[in-house]
Amino acid sequence: MRQYHFLTCDVFTDTAFGGNPLAVVPEAEGLDDRTMQTVAREFNLSETIFVLPPKDPAHTASVRIFTPARELPFAGHPTVGCALTLAALGRVERDEDGRGALTLEMKAGAVPVALDRDGSGRPTATFTAPGIPSLSTEGLPPARAIARMLGLEPGDVVTREPLSPAVCTVGGVAFAVVPVAPDALSRIRLNSALYEEYKQAGAPDPYVVALDDPQRPSAVHARMFAPAMGIPEDPATGSAATALAAWLDRVQPGTGRETLAWTIIQGADMGRPSTIGLELDREDGAMTAVRIGGSAVMISDGTLALP
Repeated sequence: MRQYHFLTCDVFTDTAFGGNPLAVVPEAEGLDDRTMQTVAREFNLSETIFVLPPKDPAHTASVRIFTPARELPFAGHPTVGCALTLAALGRVERDEDGRGALTLEMKAGAVPVALDRDGSGRPTATFTAPGIPSLSTEGLPPARAIARMLGLEPGDVVTREPLSPAVCTVGGVAFAVVPVAPDALSRIRLNSALYEEYKQAGAPDPYVVALDDPQRPSAVHARMFAPAMGIPEDPATGSAATALAAWLDRVQPGTGRETLAWTIIQGADMGRPSTIGLELDREDGAMTAVRIGGSAVMISDGTLALP
């Protein structure tokens, strides 16, 4: 039997059994693609991340990220959780204030991560997205059809500009940002048959959002559904939060140099509340960088016994 160390943590939360669970295999050399996918299916979490030696010695590690159904080129909560796990294992240098830096190589590119502590002293990790998120208004069915798939009334989906649904993509991963009325978020009941039709038409998984203030939002409440990836509902989706920056950039346009920040609240309807920090940098009104940050709670530490 081959033995591999693993850890699990809850990401984008400061409370055990909140946030989004993640499995980390910190020394995954010797595992092939098929075995990684099998292990991810065994954990049956939103994602499992496998840590390998970096291709570039200037970087910290190369990583592979798998849902129970497929590999992803980039994902947010594995990035934050992996960075904090490697730091906890002593594989990242930090100063006496807990600050440090690392770079994770992903299929989407090299992702820099900054380590710090929040106001209560809890370690945090903030990554810079591998590229600027893009927005498209193509590739989505009518809002009425999306509402039916979500088990909502047509009027629950916001269609007025600039708040209308859009496809937002980052790191090779696309999401359908679907804005709804705040009271509609908790009423969503995904229709499996209509979801299958939606996916067969080539539409990306829905990231449903409700703003605290449609004019100048500071908080976004969200739910994300991805049964096709083996994730019926995700309690915290860092990649979707990253992609959301393109939609928020349209909602809150600017012309100068500035940094905008939002808090994304997700998972409450699943009993796993999560808090994701999102920052967007602009120069001359154009996005130049997007950052996602949060904390994590270590939950388990064990050994995989593989044939």
